[in-house]
Amino acid sequence: MVQNSNIFRHERKGYFIMPYQGNRGGRPQGGRRFNGGRNRNTRKGPAKKYIHPSKFINKAVAPAEETPYEPTHKFVDFPFGAELQHNIAKKGYEIPSAIQDQAIPHIIDGKDVIGLANTGTGKTAAFLLPIIERQSGIMLRPSVLVVAPTRELAQQIDEQFRDFSKGMQLYSTLVVGGMNIDRQIRELKRRPHLIIGTPGRLKDLIQRRAIQLKNMTTLVLDEADRMLDMGFLPDIRQIVNDMPRERQTLFFSATITPEIEALTKDFLNNPVTVSVRTSETSEHVEQDVIEARDKSHKIELLTELLGQDAYDKVLVFGETKYGVQRLSDHLDNRGIPSVAIHGNKNQSQRSKALKMFKDQKVKVLVATDVAARGLDIPNVSHVINFDTPQTYEDYVHRIGRTGRGGAKGHAHTFIDAR
Repeated sequence: MVQNSNIFRHERKGYFIMPYQGNRGGRPQGGRRFNGGRNRNTRKGPAKKYIHPSKFINKAVAPAEETPYEPTHKFVDFPFGAELQHNIAKKGYEIPSAIQDQAIPHIIDGKDVIGLANTGTGKTAAFLLPIIERQSGIMLRPSVLVVAPTRELAQQIDEQFRDFSKGMQLYSTLVVGGMNIDRQIRELKRRPHLIIGTPGRLKDLIQRRAIQLKNMTTLVLDEADRMLDMGFLPDIRQIVNDMPRERQTLFFSATITPEIEALTKDFLNNPVTVSVRTSETSEHVEQDVIEARDKSHKIELLTELLGQDAYDKVLVFGETKYGVQRLSDHLDNRGIPSVAIHGNKNQSQRSKALKMFKDQKVKVLVATDVAARGLDIPNVSHVINFDTPQTYEDYVHRIGRTGRGGAKGHAHTFIDAR
């Protein structure tokens, strides 16, 4: 085996990890199209868009020296009560991040806010802290609705709410798919201060009249761009249309597109925009392709890669929930500790799998795109696209899970051998 900065070659196995070769816009030599091990049988759902393999190759750019953000506040400067300040300090928060520093004063003032921020920048605390402060003494409950694209993100928001509101007699209810709806209905009858949920389950509970929106004073739409990507726009519109017109709306997104801009005009009233977006993390991720003859060859190559020490926390993306589960089982049988998250797992199973991966009890998490959206997983060493994504936007989203916080990231994409 030979490994250097230009090429990684395994003579016996016959595969190459290929560096950037230029020719980003054209077809590969010989004019043949090839894609990442696609199943060429007919399949349900939208057709996968062809992505030229050169789009999966990029030499990482060293992160530019960014001027450290100079906050204008400390957390103790915000007009929060003693209990909330105690909980903030207990979590070790002293200096706010850019989104927290700039958004919290506007939210406290009751203004509608558009927050443009990358994942992992502290935006959850940016909207939760002012909301928690305002909840003390509120009689009309529930008064806050938080909508998130995935079960995992909704759960993370709920956990942070419980940490920040400890001892304050404030309550939340988590309403997401994959969990017992009757139990959620019972919890809603206790009139929590916050309802945190995903669009589909929220819509279902609203139709069952288990959620009344008439007393809501605050709406939070978190990771709105991801909700649009996942096809939740009709559900979100219906939810927003049922909300009181007099409300505070907080709208968070990593990107601003014409569609997102149109939504903000529909949903928000004279909003303040706070933008703390940094450059795309994918620029700092070493990206390359691996040629494979067929699916069994791909599995063989993947197993070989995962046996190396450098691959210590690896996120593998597959196309279907069945394929993801089979791949995870196969890795386990080969002695590579692995867990899977996909649509056939209930919320308890998904949470357990995610925790095992975060705590490095296993080195590999195999996931579908939908199941992995909204997850914030630190220190991922490698992203491997076992199956190519549906769109290039999905690809950028996938590989953005590595190379965070100035660390070097690596992404491999399997393609058909030429």
